[in-house]
Order: sequence, then structure tokens, then C-alpha cells
Amino acid sequence: MNMDLCKLIVERPYKKVYRCEGSIVKLFDENHPKVDIFNEAMETARVEATGLEIPKLQKIENIDGKWAIFLEYKDGKTLEEMMHVDPANIDKYMSDFVDLQLQIQSRKAPMLPDLKEKLARQINSITELDASQRYELLTRLESMPHHSKLCHGDFNPSNIIVGKNGKMTVVDWAHATQGNASADAAMTYLLFALKDQEVADLYLKIFCKKSDTAIQYVQQWLPIVAASQLVKENELEKDFLMKWIDVMDYQ
Repeated sequence: MNMDLCKLIVERPYKKVYRCEGSIVKLFDENHPKVDIFNEAMETARVEATGLEIPKLQKIENIDGKWAIFLEYKDGKTLEEMMHVDPANIDKYMSDFVDLQLQIQSRKAPMLPDLKEKLARQINSITELDASQRYELLTRLESMPHHSKLCHGDFNPSNIIVGKNGKMTVVDWAHATQGNASADAAMTYLLFALKDQEVADLYLKIFCKKSDTAIQYVQQWLPIVAASQLVKENELEKDFLMKWIDVMDYQ
């Protein structure tokens, strides 16, 4: 495939994402681990098997020494764009957003990685935390209930495509796991809080009301989930995440 004929839409340090006719193509750097690329494709296929409306996996191809994942293209705007241009209707958008998250969490995908095991591996690998901090986080993680609900892992409005008919499609399942829905909600809360604390609080209020979950229970996951995100080594987010990890000392 000639990538020069495709439109570059996203660029990351380890991949570029293109729109090519009826496909979205994730083209990875030649040094990116092959196992991670094939795992992402496999996990997308496993989520697809749950019956959720997601971009279908089309193929994996090697293009000039670089591996690429081809996914079905979904036309529309992101929910993030819609929230930005129409802030007056934020409550309605957020309600629909939470409904979609709960629909996802009602599904099972037993072949996906276990969320608690993934979080434990991430926390154990963090050099910014000392042994005592890692021990406290892992002890809290171990005490949390073990569930097997489908969790997106990066559920935020930029990963939701809204078609002209209003139908919403969730994209980017690279971080999908099976685990505790409140842990997934804690991740979404942090993603909102990174940009706008007021919107984050609105999300948490609506999620907890619709799911009949205590806000305090989701908050218990926040230090754990914040710590797990330190593995991304994003200096801009590091101070923000460390503040949420420090909250653990006062709960």
C-alpha cells in the first residue's frame, strides 16, 4: 500500500494513524514490539466478538518493514468535538457517554487480560515510587473486589465517534481488559480531570448515580489507577498523577 495516498490524522512517538479509503491504518514504528501490535489486534477482535458496535479488524500487514493494523473506518465527529462546540448541552452528552460506558461494562470478554494483574505489573515497574509506596498501592489493589466486566481502559470522548444518525461507536481498544467497572470509571475520571476538574466531577456524579455505585468506592481506585499511568513517562502528566497517588495517605 502507498501510504502517500492516505491522510495522516494522528501522530504519536511510536505510531502514525492514517485514513485510507474505507480503513483506519495504524502504522507502527519498526522498533515497536511486534507482540504488542499483534496483541492489540487480537484484543480488538475479542471485543468485536462481544457484539459491540466497534470498528472491525480488517487485517494486519507489513508495509516497508513496519507493521500496520487495518480497522474499519467510521465516519462522524468525536464526542469530544461535540462537547467543545456545544457546552450548553454537556449534561446530555455526559449522560449518553455514561450510558455507553455501562453498556460496554455489561459485556464479558473472558480471553482479555485481567485488569488487576495488569495494574499490578504496571505498579511494580514504576521507578518514581519507592518500595513502601508500591507496597501500599499493591496492598490496596489486592483488597479490591475482582470482577470480569469488559473495560475499555481509555474511555474518553475523543474515542467515541458520533455518526450523522447519532449512533456512537467506541474506537481504540488497545487497552481493553476484563475487570472492575469502577476501576475503569476511575481512569475515565482522571482523563477528564487532567483537562477540566468540573467536567470530571460531573462525570463521576452521573456515573455513580446511573450505576448505583458509591462515589467513595470509585475514589478508592484513583491512587491505583493514577500510579499505573506513570509507566507512560509523560512529564506533563507526572505531577498531576503524583497528587492523586498522594491522596492515598489521607484516606
